[in-house]
Amino acid sequence: MLKKRFVTREDWTRILEREFKQLYISDTSFSGYISLLTLNKVKEPLWTYHCNKKICIVDNGYSWLQQLPEKEHFAITTMFNESNEIIQWYIDITTHNGIENGVPYMEDLFLDLIVLPTGEIIKKDLEEIEEALDKGWITKEQYNLAFSTFNTIYEELQNDTFKYIKLSNVHRERLLRGNL
Repeated sequence: MLKKRFVTREDWTRILEREFKQLYISDTSFSGYISLLTLNKVKEPLWTYHCNKKICIVDNGYSWLQQLPEKEHFAITTMFNESNEIIQWYIDITTHNGIENGVPYMEDLFLDLIVLPTGEIIKKDLEEIEEALDKGWITKEQYNLAFSTFNTIYEELQNDTFKYIKLSNVHRERLLRGNL
């Protein structure tokens, strides 16, 4: 019952017109795939609620930067509005990140963290992972991996040492410039 999510989001019918770029990077600050999905035209906006705030995460002109670091058990999606302002960082806990037919993907392991530009950190889907374990969708080993990764990232976010958030604008600009 694990979900493999491709960074192209080709299965997402909400997106009517898109641009997509991806790049493999291996340097001192990051090793893995980065991609930028620009949502030129969407059927309708997508709103979510966090900390009693209504937040639009999908609309015309929005873009999603995805960072899938190698040998890690998480992927980061940075959501930008049409003015190129960061709306939120969404951190998926994963069994692994990979590539299939040239397209990067993450295998989602239920737990998520959301970071708002205000610094608020939101823990998500704690009930879902319990259900996944109870129903046998994941193993105890995967459950433990998810929580170990989740707790480490949460602590790094609280201490402002989670380096990937600081790379969001750098990676986005690199993809926009075509600095491949």
